[in-house]
Amino acid sequence: MVGDNIFISNVGDSRAVLATASDDGTLVPVQLTMDFKPNLPQEAERIMHCNGRVFCLDDEPGVHKVWLPAEEKPRLAMSRALGDFCVKDFGVISVHEVTQRSITSKDQFIILATDGYVWDVISNQEAVQIVSSTPDKRKAAKRIVECAARAWKRKRRGIAADDISAICLFFHPYASTVSKF
Repeated sequence: MVGDNIFISNVGDSRAVLATASDDGTLVPVQLTMDFKPNLPQEAERIMHCNGRVFCLDDEPGVHKVWLPAEEKPRLAMSRALGDFCVKDFGVISVHEVTQRSITSKDQFIILATDGYVWDVISNQEAVQIVSSTPDKRKAAKRIVECAARAWKRKRRGIAADDISAICLFFHPYASTVSKF
């Protein structure tokens, strides 16, 4: 943060969601970052232009992944990444997006969480509700992780879960929290 401005740099499919109060006092989620997934038209076009492939498996409909030209790997579910060097020549890039927002007195907290293992199973609104309903704000990030793990097991049976990480940054007198599963 610089003064009242927050800057967020994002690559991949992790996400930042702000909880801000509406005029009637309810908390509204504002997605601050873009999920860089291979099904986005401009991302898919770049990948295919570089001879990478983008498609879904039959057992994971709607989950587009990046594939090497003639191999059944690496099946990367994002179009931008810091690592994953084996797909760099096939359109996966590490170019980040930077967003800026001026924080107001209505803004309550930001949730930063990892990829699909949170956001594929928990909506922005659900995440804001989980954090806001956690009595001990120091445990809010841990609660996001626990809820995501349970939702993943329920919604994505048989598909292995990766790491699940969350950070909650509070703008008012609560301690910020970090959790990893």
